[in-house]
Amino acid sequence: MVRTFTEGPKAAWVPGALAGLAAVGVLTLTVGLAAAADEADDLQPIFNGKDLTGWKAPEPNPYWKVVDGVLVGENNPALRGSMLYTEKEYGDCVVEAEVRFSGEIDSGIMIRKPELQVQIGVSRSLKQDMTCCFYTGGKDAYPEAGRAKDVDKLLKAGEWNTIRLRAKGDTFTVSLNGQQVATYANKKYAAAAPIGLQIHSGVKMKVEYRNIKAKVLD
Repeated sequence: MVRTFTEGPKAAWVPGALAGLAAVGVLTLTVGLAAAADEADDLQPIFNGKDLTGWKAPEPNPYWKVVDGVLVGENNPALRGSMLYTEKEYGDCVVEAEVRFSGEIDSGIMIRKPELQVQIGVSRSLKQDMTCCFYTGGKDAYPEAGRAKDVDKLLKAGEWNTIRLRAKGDTFTVSLNGQQVATYANKKYAAAAPIGLQIHSGVKMKVEYRNIKAKVLD
């Protein structure tokens, strides 16, 4: 028997009504999780694991190569830096990649114009690891609002780590190994631009990327 809710001084909460609200809550949560999963599952490869098709490499190119399905970036002997950009431009989008590195490196994923970077590795200016923090350049290069939290608990040193960057309007979020670690909002970074990967100059470094994917958001 299902009790009903009655009005008046002796009104009582009804088990049937409670069950109904719980069902609505579960449905809402399920729909939200499904939408997030759809967005992640809908990402398309932008690196084919064979060569640099779809990317604009510097000429000459001693910096970027593909080895066993992995995009490898290294300095040349003079420790000059390099940028690798997609041929396609992206505005509102999701970008995801698995990244592996060891030791002191300085890399990053770039989006939008003017360029906004998600740092990977040690900052040249701050001399500390700023992985998954937003880098904007200028005086306040790493704004407090865009600094990542709990990266030290989530980052697997020397192993593959999944970094996911979402850009929608003026809001940018970063997830590390499935957990959101940073959110940054700034109207300045508005125009579409190629997605970029960085090798920083002045530091001997090697960084590896694989399963690089992206999706344009409506």
